[in-house]
Amino acid sequence: MRFAAVLLCLALSLVPLVAAAQEQVWVQIEARPTRSEGEERARAYAGVFPNVAGFAMSTGWYAIVLGPYSRAEADRQLRVLKGERLIPADSYIAFGDRFTGRFWPQGGAAAAPAPAPVPETAAPDSAAAAAPDPALPTTSPQTALPDETPAEARAAEGLLTGDERRELQSALQWDGFYQGAIDGAFGAGSRRSMAAWQEAMGYEPTGVLTSAQRAGLLDHFRAEQAAIGLQVLTESEAGIEVPYPAALVEFDRYEPPFVHFRERDGSGFRLILISEAGDQTTLAGLYDLMQTLEIVPVEGERQLGRDSFTIAGQNGDLASYSDVRLSGGLIKGFTLVWRPAEAARAARVVEAMKAGFRPLGDRALDEGLGQPLAVDRADLVSGLEVRRPALSRSGFWLDADGLVATTAEAVRGCARVTVGDGHEAAAVLDDAASGLAVLKPGAPLAPRAHALISAAPPRIGADIAIPGFPYEDTLDT
Repeated sequence: MRFAAVLLCLALSLVPLVAAAQEQVWVQIEARPTRSEGEERARAYAGVFPNVAGFAMSTGWYAIVLGPYSRAEADRQLRVLKGERLIPADSYIAFGDRFTGRFWPQGGAAAAPAPAPVPETAAPDSAAAAAPDPALPTTSPQTALPDETPAEARAAEGLLTGDERRELQSALQWDGFYQGAIDGAFGAGSRRSMAAWQEAMGYEPTGVLTSAQRAGLLDHFRAEQAAIGLQVLTESEAGIEVPYPAALVEFDRYEPPFVHFRERDGSGFRLILISEAGDQTTLAGLYDLMQTLEIVPVEGERQLGRDSFTIAGQNGDLASYSDVRLSGGLIKGFTLVWRPAEAARAARVVEAMKAGFRPLGDRALDEGLGQPLAVDRADLVSGLEVRRPALSRSGFWLDADGLVATTAEAVRGCARVTVGDGHEAAAVLDDAASGLAVLKPGAPLAPRAHALISAAPPRIGADIAIPGFPYEDTLDT
């Protein structure tokens, strides 16, 4: 009985040792049949990874591993490193109970565990470093943080958490260097973007940022975010959720179909949310209307589709971008307005708004919401100024495609002529003797009706119409 008790005590004393070995989780990347080959491969991997270890296996082979990790972290490291093709595709999770003794680092000293390295390959060869872009952060290699060797930079990068890696990708995306997914995985696309950023900043384009370089990039990114103050706005009256620049604009008023946001602290930015019920005809009418507004400069790209439109415009004083969409009988969108000097910041805001814009519910802005103007003004549409021509005259339609007859003085000396709701037109007839001009729109229009002009003398008692041109903008064309 005493002999059996001794054996039982010995067996119980081994349980913690076995459990400790099983708790050590590694990423096994290679195995070699001889110790000398194992040492050679471990030495090569140690030039890239800070936590390489080598163990003799119970099978007689020699394993090269990374770690140790927790099980969850080992799974993440295996997935990320294989996804970025930094370790062999047949690498796998290994547990400490499979190993009989350590052979690397040489001398048998235990290596201090290094958390989550995830290093990367070097970036492709690049041309000579370019001059720093003044719009980018100005941190230089002479920063307060010490400079690092490539190996030290890789090791420092390996300490980053998933959130920190995603923030770094977001910062590179913010400055226009990265176009991929914000997933925290530093693959080939992330590496190319890092090298491009380094080159633009005057650093050696290694594709692995040092701690000082990361600090400069992130400081710039965070400062820009704070200056813009992007927040998600839920506008329940308009049924819209969208990221908006809370540090640049603030709520002003409702004037359906618009929600107005005025500039904050002289930022030079304005925002208009658009919300109304309608169909494709309503959408096309809004598209035409928007182009008559002062906040939409004449020059710029326009695109009208079946269920959406975009309008970009810029002149010497202001620029704007409108993105409007039709879905389920509701028309919703936004217009951002800014000074041309703020183009880089505006581009970031526009991209964030486009990516995050979302209609809410099945309601549009109530037409009775807001306070009407005390005095009606013909040069305002829902609180927005309409672009006024230097000279305007009335006219009348001549055919179903939109030919317009008007007075000759309306077109002489004009650099740009429009008809209807801002449609470009050119004079195809300018008769000084009669004082008449005929305008042809750049694209066919569809007037509700047009004049029928008879060459024969009218019969007695017939109805006739005598056109004139004294009404300027009081009458529609």
